[in-house]
Amino acid sequence: MPKVLISDKMSPMAAEIFKARGVEVDVKTGMTPEELKACIGEYDGLAVRSATKATAEVLEAATNLKVIGRAGIGVDNVDIPAATQRGVVVMNTPFGNSITTAEHAIALVMAVARQIPQANVSTHAGKWEKSAFMGVELMGKTLGIFGCGNIGSAVAERGQGLKMKVIGYDPYLSPERAKNLGVEKVELDELLARADFISLHAPMTDATKGIICAENIAKMKPGVRIVNCARGGLIVDEDLKAALELGKVAAAAIDVYAKEPAKEHILFGMDQVVATPHLGASTTEAQEKVALQVAEQLADYLLTGAVVNALNMPSVSAEEAPKLKPYMKLAEQIGSFAGQVTESSIEAVSITYEGAVAELNTKPLTAVVLQGLLTPLLEAVNMVSAPAIAKERGIDVTEITHERKGAYQSLIRLEVTTEAQTRSISGTLFNGDNPRIVEIKGIAMDAQMGPHMLFVTNHDKPGFIGALGTALGDAGINIATFNLGRTDAGGDAIVLIEVDGAVPDEVLDSVNKLPNVVRAKALTF
Repeated sequence: MPKVLISDKMSPMAAEIFKARGVEVDVKTGMTPEELKACIGEYDGLAVRSATKATAEVLEAATNLKVIGRAGIGVDNVDIPAATQRGVVVMNTPFGNSITTAEHAIALVMAVARQIPQANVSTHAGKWEKSAFMGVELMGKTLGIFGCGNIGSAVAERGQGLKMKVIGYDPYLSPERAKNLGVEKVELDELLARADFISLHAPMTDATKGIICAENIAKMKPGVRIVNCARGGLIVDEDLKAALELGKVAAAAIDVYAKEPAKEHILFGMDQVVATPHLGASTTEAQEKVALQVAEQLADYLLTGAVVNALNMPSVSAEEAPKLKPYMKLAEQIGSFAGQVTESSIEAVSITYEGAVAELNTKPLTAVVLQGLLTPLLEAVNMVSAPAIAKERGIDVTEITHERKGAYQSLIRLEVTTEAQTRSISGTLFNGDNPRIVEIKGIAMDAQMGPHMLFVTNHDKPGFIGALGTALGDAGINIATFNLGRTDAGGDAIVLIEVDGAVPDEVLDSVNKLPNVVRAKALTF
């Protein structure tokens, strides 16, 4: 009988589900890291919320552990690379907290509009400062939503119920999805300029970190109010504090912090700030939902091998795994390449399989392509959740198989259609299991992906390659491989270079300024 440890406080219903499914369960909360390490070796599964830290040291002691389930979406407390290395599946429950978090965001919008917490403290103190708490109405105001996924969409619906004008920025929000939500899709600068209230609902990525900074605050309306129920790192706290002191930002409501628990914070004590201790998911209903989901998922995996919402494991049977493994790597590279160079909303995705790969189970491969495509701008995307996320965002996904062989024994071709353009990329396997990119935007090439790549689109003119090499050499960047292709002499061309380290922003800027460069982009794999 499998044995599971519940190490954080969660609904008792989770333990009941394990027992009903025939899984032995122990509930031990509040353990120190040493106590957890001492007992974790007894268990096949571990169910956590945010308090338990599944570190590399804990995982090293988890000699029998097969799966970790997080009752919630964030897995910052789980060392996923260490878990993967030890063969431990990590799952989360990404959809159980959406409504609760959206309701908390709306509550904070109301709180900053009417200064409810401040008025509450004043009135309890017997001051009766009625004139000190002049608020603003929500009706007719513009609510700008940064990130229109599950939670952002729910906030949009509630904002419309309050008769607010709702605008949204999300690179993956398709026009059709926006129309269905009743949201006016805008670019970031327009959202910043028009919104009376800004509510953040984006994941924490390289693209979103510190998005609320001095530069972007300067683009906002005077008197804007900002609410953050997403991730603390989205805001540069010092810049927000300065804007509050100057009156550029009238008020802010913060539920999440870069470091938690936040016993001290630069915004604490400011009259214009409403602060709550990460209460977005703190309702009885939400905690029951995620507890039930995590128990069902862990029990299913331990008893039947079914995988749901796994963050580090493909949904592939034991029989299929050896055949699919090399194609999985190729599929992820193709998707990741397209995702990293895509900067406008995706409308459609077409994935074509030709030759030997078309005879395999291509559904997992399609999921991996989508995972690679969506990961650059979204967090916690895996091959299980990627198709659902694509569907939710109105992305039309088409899968085509041709068993006949073309120029290659096997070929995977990805075509991504955005608002701005259609881009394609194709890859194959060399020597059985070596992924190669063989076509980009209709231009033939032969490139192997490395950890750090530089992708350049340019005009095919004499002297360009020398200028590019000189720019990289002057910056001390060593070229590992150099691959290029063109449509015709003097026409459009592309260069794909593997370099020995990350390309600094200033070097990328210098490359973009070279004559005949259309665009240069640093990629990581």
